[in-house]
Amino acid sequence: MSDRVLVVVRAGALTTVQDLGRPGYAHLGVPRSGALDPPAAALVNRLVGNPPDAAVLETTLSGCALRPRTTVTVAVGGAPGPVSVGGRPAAWGAPVKVPAGELLEVGAATAGVRGYVAVAGGIAVEPVLGSRATDLLSGLGPAPLTDGTVLPLGTPAGPPARVDGAPQPRPPAELVLRVTLGPRDDWFTAGAVRDLLTRAYRVSAASNRIGLRTEGPALERARPGELPSEGMVLGAVQVPPDGRPVVFLADHPTTGGYPVIAVVRAADLPAAAQAPPGTPVRFVPVRRR
Repeated sequence: MSDRVLVVVRAGALTTVQDLGRPGYAHLGVPRSGALDPPAAALVNRLVGNPPDAAVLETTLSGCALRPRTTVTVAVGGAPGPVSVGGRPAAWGAPVKVPAGELLEVGAATAGVRGYVAVAGGIAVEPVLGSRATDLLSGLGPAPLTDGTVLPLGTPAGPPARVDGAPQPRPPAELVLRVTLGPRDDWFTAGAVRDLLTRAYRVSAASNRIGLRTEGPALERARPGELPSEGMVLGAVQVPPDGRPVVFLADHPTTGGYPVIAVVRAADLPAAAQAPPGTPVRFVPVRRR
C-alpha cells in the first residue's frame, strides 16, 4: 500500500471531498455538487500546484485534523481560522509543508462557514460519473469523512506557488444576492414580490449544502394548488409552503414542485456558502439579460 495517504484524526462537523462537481447529469436526477465556494477551492489548489479539477476537502465550521504518512504540501483557505502543524502555528492561505506523521490541525472558523484544504496531488478517491465530489442529496461520491478514514493522494503535478499569502475575500457581514425574477413570480402576490426585494431576511441555521434557508417574512401566494415537478437550477429561489425563500446550492434537487420566484446570479453564490446563521440577507433585483 502506498504511503501517499492522509489519515483523518478528527473529521469535524461535516468534512467532505469536493472538486468541480459533475455537471451534465441533471436529466438523470444527479445534481452538479462540487465545492460550495469554488473560488476558495480553486485558490488552495493553485497554492499547492494542483490543476483546477483536483479534489480538496471542504470543512464546515469546526475544521478537521489530518495526519499524512508522507511529507506533503498543503494549503488551507476559505473560512479563516487557526492552522497548526505538529502543535506549532502555521500559515492560513499559503503553502505549508507537513512532515510525515505530523498532525495538521485546521481549527474552527473564526468567520464564515466552509474551509478548504488542498494537498499537493489532490485527494485521489475513486471518481463517480467523472467527479470525486461528495453529493449529500444523491449519495454519490465518497461518504462524509469520519475519524479514521484513510484518503489516498495523487502525484503532485507541479511546484507550490511562491507566495507568502494569498488575498481571500472575507465572509459577508451582509449577504447581498442579485436576483432575476421568475420563472414563477406570477404565483405570488405583488406584496410578496415587494417583500422579497425590500424586506430583511436572515440565514437560517437549517441551511446546508442543498440550500440556504432563510428566516423572515413569509411570501404569500396569489394562486392555490401546486406545480407539476419541473427542472431546478443552481441559485433558484424556491418558496416552500411555509413561505420562506430557499436558495438552492450545489447539492440541490434537479426537479421540484414548489414555485421558483427568482434565480440568484451564480457570482453571488460563493458568498452564500460562507454566510453563517443569522447573517442578514437582501435580495436585489437585476434586469433580465
